[in-house]
Formats: sequence, structure tokens, C-alpha cells
Amino acid sequence: MRKLEIEGELTIFTAAKQKIELLEFLASDKELELNLSKVTEMDTAGLQLLILAKREAAQAHKTLKFVMHSKVVLDILELANLTTTFGDQVVLAHNEG
Repeated sequence: MRKLEIEGELTIFTAAKQKIELLEFLASDKELELNLSKVTEMDTAGLQLLILAKREAAQAHKTLKFVMHSKVVLDILELANLTTTFGDQVVLAHNEG
């Protein structure tokens, strides 16, 4: 299983660079895990990247799991009513409460 940890912002200001990194990550293995514990800021562009990653993984018949969601990520997922849509177990990162 290949793992990737996103650190910092997942926003419109970082989306273009992160899209390239996510697509390269998706091409790297059949089983993938994206750690979101160090995401410090997220907007709808970041949410679109997560949706894109899940869609691309599904179309390529790959498994992509989002793990260790930061509070920021959970807040956006809840606001968009997508917390359970991705099918990932939602666990708050250990350094947040």
C-alpha cells in the first residue's frame, strides 16, 4: 500500500500543484492511503481535489482511503454533507480534539 500525507493548505492557492501530485500518487499503486491529519486549511477547491482523487481511483479500479482527517477537513466534509459519502472511516487526528 502506498501512502501520502498532505501537509498545510488544501485550497485554491495550492490546488494546481496538489492536483498534479495527487494524480501522480494515484498512478503509483493499486492500494492507496491519503493521510489528511496535517491539513491546516481547506476550501471548496480542496474538497474538489478529494472528490477528483476518489473518482479517478474508482475509475481505475483502485482503492483509495482517506485517513486521520484533521478537524479542518471534517468541518468541510460536514458542511458539504459528504462525511460518509467517501466510505472512509472518519477518525479525528490524534492531536486534535
